[in-house]
Amino acid sequence: MPSYPYVLLSAAVSLDGYLDDTTPERLLLSSPADFDRVDEVRASVDAILIGAGTIRADNPRLLVNSAERRAARVAAGKPEYPLKVTVSASGELDATANFWHTGGEKVVYTTEKGAQRLRRAPVAADVVALGAELDWRGLLEHLREVRGVERLMVEGGGTIHTQLLQQGLADELQLVLAPLFVGDPDAPRLFGPGGYQGGRLRLLETRRIEDVVLMRYEPTAPGVGVLPAATDRHWLALACDLAAQCPPSRTAFSVGAVVVAADGTELARGHSREGGDPVVHAEEAALAKIDAGDPRLAAATVYSSLEPCTRRASRPLPCARLILDAGVRRVVTAWREPDTFVAGADGSGVLAGEGVDVVVVPEFEGRAKAPNRHLLP
Repeated sequence: MPSYPYVLLSAAVSLDGYLDDTTPERLLLSSPADFDRVDEVRASVDAILIGAGTIRADNPRLLVNSAERRAARVAAGKPEYPLKVTVSASGELDATANFWHTGGEKVVYTTEKGAQRLRRAPVAADVVALGAELDWRGLLEHLREVRGVERLMVEGGGTIHTQLLQQGLADELQLVLAPLFVGDPDAPRLFGPGGYQGGRLRLLETRRIEDVVLMRYEPTAPGVGVLPAATDRHWLALACDLAAQCPPSRTAFSVGAVVVAADGTELARGHSREGGDPVVHAEEAALAKIDAGDPRLAAATVYSSLEPCTRRASRPLPCARLILDAGVRRVVTAWREPDTFVAGADGSGVLAGEGVDVVVVPEFEGRAKAPNRHLLP
């Protein structure tokens, strides 16, 4: 499966949910102290992304303004400025905009048609064509695998924030609420209509900054189907943390598991050898805590640091069969089972053969292996 950067959405809005008004001058929603906080966040990331519409409307420089923060980046072996990224399907970009002539490296993600236009009217940036249409997953994969971006800050506009949230690709939302109203139906809003991930977001932090309030949220609802969502990484990280809590063994793996409903509600968690049971498996321990008739199981996701087992000597039913019998139709795992105890184990294949959507997220393999190093060659 592809790997993506950590995607942080950043925006300031009025009390009635607007990003700006319709006057020629940009509406300043943040306070001076909050602008400094944004500068701190910019200094902490590997890349900052805005849409072409934001370049046209605001003509931003998109810099880290603090000399001390830039110096700290250089001392840490990073470029002075984060990579600046924009997205334009049409390739219609103003080559004189501030975006291209300040800061460090820049990249434009566009379509094949947009790339042709940019070859005729170039801008001071690398150009990456994603195909006939813009593809957010392809963009994020390229940023991670080719440009080495681990953390991506997205500063707008509202269409981009909406698309990333609706496709389940945002790890975090940093929202600043300003104490004013816009009230103009023609002004740009932060989020547009459409289908979003279900459930409530988890509140991570609230902070008063002069007269504005910062609220940090993370989505909780699992992904759908075989495409990984940003939330899948959160829950899989928790499963790996649970694996690290297992009592060590020389005859069995240490595994953690979490069962999560479609709305992001955690139904149960478990880990190997939980409660002093020397042979209980993680998925088995978690599923045992849920009523077998719970209607949420049919749309739930099981997160397991190691793919569910298909053969075991200690109990009649392996974990893959327990998952199938529970009616769960989606499993996310970090690590395919090696031949240490069972030759040719293929829990992912067995589940997929029964119609379960199986997602393997290899970027978590190292964390899943960590409590099992003593068992591996």
